[in-house]
Amino acid sequence: MPITALILLFFSASMHALWNFLLKSSEQKYIAMGWQVILSGLFSTVLIFFVGLPPRSMWFFAVLSMALEALYFILLCSAYSDHDFSLVYPIARGSAPAMLVLWSAIFLREELTFGGYIGLAMITSGIILIGATTLLQNKGEKPHLRGILTALSVALVISIYTFIDGTAVKHGPAMPYGLFMFMMTPLVTTPYIARRYGWGSFVDVWKKNHGYLLLGGVLGLVAYMMALFAYTFAPLSYSGAIREVSAVIGAFLGWRFLKEEMGGVRVVGAAIVFAGVMVIAIFG
Repeated sequence: MPITALILLFFSASMHALWNFLLKSSEQKYIAMGWQVILSGLFSTVLIFFVGLPPRSMWFFAVLSMALEALYFILLCSAYSDHDFSLVYPIARGSAPAMLVLWSAIFLREELTFGGYIGLAMITSGIILIGATTLLQNKGEKPHLRGILTALSVALVISIYTFIDGTAVKHGPAMPYGLFMFMMTPLVTTPYIARRYGWGSFVDVWKKNHGYLLLGGVLGLVAYMMALFAYTFAPLSYSGAIREVSAVIGAFLGWRFLKEEMGGVRVVGAAIVFAGVMVIAIFG
């Protein structure tokens, strides 16, 4: 695994976790998500004037990925509105790499080393362990089955759009492709959210939170662009898994700032994830 890809993916994961933390911290999560997507789209529109549009051969991939990204944001906000951040985020991000390995093996014919498979298994199991501790802390309450199913749905969408994006940027320029995709995503998410909550709510949320909304827009865009660059020269199966270190960072942020429990089991899960990354770095 190239060291440059590891660095890109680590910074991407950190920014992505912070983006999701800001989303969870908002009182009106759907609208905050809408603003972050709009702002990422506006930034992308400005930048695309300098870098140009992607080749026409990439447009189909960008449109398909845009639709899946929009679905991802809607599912994610729904999950965070009703369920524990430290449950939904790790399970969603932890299950996605296992699904991505399947798509990459079938369609891209990626052949991983034995050490690579071990590292992937460690990352996936560690992330799921972090999320599963929430179920153990219910103290007799019923498990959040709906939250788990929502998280798995998010994971499926993540794995598919990651596969589409990874395939696209291996055959064309990453930056124009990513900017084009981000530029189009608000065209789907904004009407949906505005219809549900009204344009007045958009104005109110902007007045109260424009600072962190601007930050979230930048973080979301930069985080994914860094991941796209890593996908261009690193195996997609490894890259998708390593990027999910964001789940560990997300669980830490939920514990540190949202008063969600961490516990020894989650610490062990975090150690397993980072050990898995090292295994991939050395033997992948």
